[in-house]
Amino acid sequence: MASDILNQIQNNMSGFSKGQKLIANYILEYYDKAAFMTASRLGKTVSVSESTVVRFAVELGYEGYPEMQRALQEMIRNKLTSVQRLEVANDRIGQGDVLSAVLHSDVDKIRQTLEKADREVFNAAADAILASNKLYILGVRSASALASFFGFYMNLMFDHVQLVAANSTSEMFEQLVRVAPGDAVLGISFPRYSSRTVKAMRYCHDMGATVVALTDSMQSPIAEYADYVLTAQSDMISLVDSLVAPMSMINALLVAISRKRNVELEHTFEKLERIWDEYEVYEKVEP
Repeated sequence: MASDILNQIQNNMSGFSKGQKLIANYILEYYDKAAFMTASRLGKTVSVSESTVVRFAVELGYEGYPEMQRALQEMIRNKLTSVQRLEVANDRIGQGDVLSAVLHSDVDKIRQTLEKADREVFNAAADAILASNKLYILGVRSASALASFFGFYMNLMFDHVQLVAANSTSEMFEQLVRVAPGDAVLGISFPRYSSRTVKAMRYCHDMGATVVALTDSMQSPIAEYADYVLTAQSDMISLVDSLVAPMSMINALLVAISRKRNVELEHTFEKLERIWDEYEVYEKVEP
């Protein structure tokens, strides 16, 4: 329903009450802002009650306002320009406490991610990664931080891991040219989705590799090419992508993988600890 919500509003305009038409017209004109307003805030903006806003959502076929709001957000998140992001963030936070607003938003995204998580898919993805002949980890732009974090720990634990780091589509494919059946690929992408990541995921899928996607929803363009889709809620805080929930999902995946190879990894990390100590990799801090 998310993709056609604006058309649905337009088509049902004649049947709306006076108050509902005020809401409809505002959403049609300022959907980028309306998508991130509470029902109360939207009602005050167009001079109707909060209950009128809720009834408007139900009239459109949603269970309530939160579901309609999510539909709007899904529709626009990949379309907002940087300037629009700034405007949305300023409107959401206003003159309030930025620290509280951002941290509370992040907490909420982790809660939503936990509630929606499919445990069977999560465990199957971890098994697929462990069973792979070679694991490729792919994430560009802001998602590169997530890919690097996952790659750092996976490289400590295993010797079949390649972090795909590329500044162009051609460089990315040069590093993926040997991907084959029996390999696994973890691709990470969140709005605004990178076209490079989408193309690379499609290639890996076509080459017969097992593809795991970490993204925000099943409607993500990389989900189409994935055997397993891990979803985590992300958000836009001004120009910054909030990737706290995706990072928590990566942490969980690392822990799940390490627990499945507990004995082997114990020997590996005993050796690493001796190396780190001998070559003074870490500062020794007195208690």
